[in-house]
Amino acid sequence: MIKITFVGAGSTAFVKNVIGDVMLTPALRECEVALYDIDEERLGESKILIDALNEKINEGRAVVKAYLGVENRKDALRGADFIVNAIAVGGYASTKIDFEIPKKYGLHQTIADTLGIGGIFRALRTIPVLREIAEDVEEVCPDAWFLNYTNPMAMISGYLQRYTGMKTVGLCHSWQDCISWLYKNMHMEMPEGVTSKIAGINHMAWVLEVRDKDGNDLYPMIKKKTAEINASEIHGDMVRFEYIRRLGYYCTESSHHNSEYNPFFIKPNYPELIEKYNILIDHYLQTSLDQIENWKKQKEDILSGRNIEHAVRSKEYASRIMEAMVTNVPYSIGGNVINRGYITNIVNDACVEVPCLVDRNGIHPTYVGALPPQLAAMNMTNVNPQMVTIEAAVTKKREHVYHAAMVDPHTAAVLSIDDIVAMCDEMIDAHNASGHPVLV
Repeated sequence: MIKITFVGAGSTAFVKNVIGDVMLTPALRECEVALYDIDEERLGESKILIDALNEKINEGRAVVKAYLGVENRKDALRGADFIVNAIAVGGYASTKIDFEIPKKYGLHQTIADTLGIGGIFRALRTIPVLREIAEDVEEVCPDAWFLNYTNPMAMISGYLQRYTGMKTVGLCHSWQDCISWLYKNMHMEMPEGVTSKIAGINHMAWVLEVRDKDGNDLYPMIKKKTAEINASEIHGDMVRFEYIRRLGYYCTESSHHNSEYNPFFIKPNYPELIEKYNILIDHYLQTSLDQIENWKKQKEDILSGRNIEHAVRSKEYASRIMEAMVTNVPYSIGGNVINRGYITNIVNDACVEVPCLVDRNGIHPTYVGALPPQLAAMNMTNVNPQMVTIEAAVTKKREHVYHAAMVDPHTAAVLSIDDIVAMCDEMIDAHNASGHPVLV
């Protein structure tokens, strides 16, 4: 029987999607599901949900077990074939630190989970926990595939693939959704048969080609349409449409994310840009609060067994990867992997997002070649702080935290070096005092 361990199972909605997908997959549905978390209440809620889902859509074929706390983590992992990781170290309290302290220094953010000072510190408090999990994996299930969904994706996956012995890949659903979002934001129905070629880094992978079913290049139409829309209305994708205008290509992750990955849009001396590009400052803080409230509303239905539906597999890659490895029927994904010459004008050891083929023998990244130079340059401005942050986590040197913030494009565009150092010191102290320490 295949064993699937879900680490961070208190993320109930995501557990529902991934394990629901598993239960809709004939090759996987007779499996053992191990739910692991350190939050007893949320773990219990997820167990009730998955038990109900198992009965409703899977005729009880799966065996579902729950494991609480670090002392039971090895048992949750023992013998696993696949591990899905979705931990969020520190939760809302740590996220609030990542927003509020930088704000005191005049540094504003939107999402703060991928890059910028928020992304740096999210990585620094998450990597020590994943280091311990990796040690357990190497001891009790060394052949398992570790499917990482935790952000900041490039820093976490880069660390795991370079500094642990696990078989692992990073996964993000922005790859699957970006073309449909492009059409939606152009106010157009997406025709059947549209294909794309995508490569770059997580949350800043580039749509290098978009073609119709006959192979015709759709970019001339896309460039014309997006320029007209940005010139005529305020909407939710203005930054990425500006990317098309200025850089020539669309990007996988949302405009709210991308507004803070560069020095162009959130600038104290140009406050009018916030309104011009419809940038939602502190967006993730509010989203986190909304998620907490929404969960309270959904909880009663879930715990009572009402409205538990999962009729169609989601777009998440996890079950597709498991299915391809179990059945040896190949499947193509966008995966976050260490660059080994796959993108020739991004440095090796960077974590890149490229097409990968999955089969029984594992995950096989494909060769992309050189990106257009402006796109590789944009990626490298993000790769630099990502790699220095990993260095800080590995060496536990405070000065590398300063260095990561100093080479972050948004942080460096707004703050002086002295302010960067003072802000980092204050954030290190705050996170260490919160119980979710960095540099450990």
